Amino acid sequence: MEGQDEVSAREQHFHSQVRESTICFLIFAILYIVSYFIITRYKRKSDEQEDEDAIVNRISLFLSTFTLAVSAGAVLLLPFSIISNEILLSFPQNYYIQWLNGSLIHGLWNLASLFSNLCLFVLMPFAFFFLESEGFAGLKKGIRARILETLVMLILLALLILGIVWVASALIDNDAASMESLYDLWEFYLPYLYSCISLMGCLLLLLCTPVGLSRMFTVMGQLLVKPTILEDLDEQIYIITLEEEALQRRLSGLSSSVEYNVTELEQELENVKILKKKLERRKKASAWERNLVYPAVMVLLLIETSISVLLVACNILCLLVDETAMPKGTRGPGIGNASLSAFGFVGAALEIILIFYLMVSSVVGFYSLRVFGNFIPKKDDTTMTKIIGNCVSILVLSSALPVMSRTLGITRFDLLGDFGRFNWLGNFYIVLSYNLLFAIVTTLCLVRKFTSAVREELFKALDV
Repeated sequence: MEGQDEVSAREQHFHSQVRESTICFLIFAILYIVSYFIITRYKRKSDEQEDEDAIVNRISLFLSTFTLAVSAGAVLLLPFSIISNEILLSFPQNYYIQWLNGSLIHGLWNLASLFSNLCLFVLMPFAFFFLESEGFAGLKKGIRARILETLVMLILLALLILGIVWVASALIDNDAASMESLYDLWEFYLPYLYSCISLMGCLLLLLCTPVGLSRMFTVMGQLLVKPTILEDLDEQIYIITLEEEALQRRLSGLSSSVEYNVTELEQELENVKILKKKLERRKKASAWERNLVYPAVMVLLLIETSISVLLVACNILCLLVDETAMPKGTRGPGIGNASLSAFGFVGAALEIILIFYLMVSSVVGFYSLRVFGNFIPKKDDTTMTKIIGNCVSILVLSSALPVMSRTLGITRFDLLGDFGRFNWLGNFYIVLSYNLLFAIVTTLCLVRKFTSAVREELFKALDV
């Protein structure tokens, strides 16, 4: 009987492993397909290229798609874990959700951590160097020569990073134990290096997210139809139509030799046509869309932003009075054993909404910064080099999102896998400073956003 029980246990373990692997593969396949369509939508349509360049571009495209899929998985993993925990609590004995267990969640977190490291330190550098490579001088040109040059560049880059980490470790923590631990590449060095990257990602989120939270109001205002208060759209459309006809007559009267004036007028005519389309769209919009959707979305954005700041303020108070509020505190009860929120399923749903809102805001804020303004992808006109840069940036942001959410107290979900092995998460002063800066910068950005119109009118009145 004992032998049969052992065989049965092994069979159940084997079937569970196969089931979890199948689920992971299906999830990643869906993310990969979606990522491929997104990248091909923005990728520049190549002209007639040589076979070698076409192969290099195709390989770089596949690696970039893989990285974007990993980024999407890192973003979706935390909400998926939170909702899975609540489902297991609500239906503990349901046969159809037995596949949704702690083993699957742990496996997904470990895979996300592993693939994030792989993409960040291997695949994306390889794609960039492979795209820029031409082969060493004196060697026969071809794919092999370009691969050889890329591998040499990767080895030199790895040595450079290794040296930087050694110097940083010697300056920060100069003892025999920490230096010897750097020899263990898998158990210490790579997690330590990823911890540094995660810290930089969290600092980037600290810079981008407050800007994005204030910028979201402008973006949604451009996408939605604003209410028409004391505005005569028919008169505005009539005026813009007359201006369009006047520009067309001026263009038809100019000779083709005056290139500067023609180009300038064509640009002005294009701007007038865009403005006319916006006015016509506002006129065609229904009263519900004009007078209900826009105010409701603005109020919803304001509520979400206020709740985020309020949660961060509460987390600051918890950090000051309770040590377990630290991100690297005590381990939770595990998946499916207790609710992660004091408000149960409603609180978990609110956490998921806020996590997605913060991620969208961080991306909007990232592209709103002047430093990264050139990274904005354009439909059918984005080079592979810029696509690689965008994929790396999104990967850094998405990998740091679970850490930032836990650090700010948006969720109490204890990070699993290598996401929770970061040394700086146990530093009280770093975590407290991060929360304070986020709350202060976000509040200042919102105040500046909502008082900008008043300040402009005051400056005009004072002739400043």
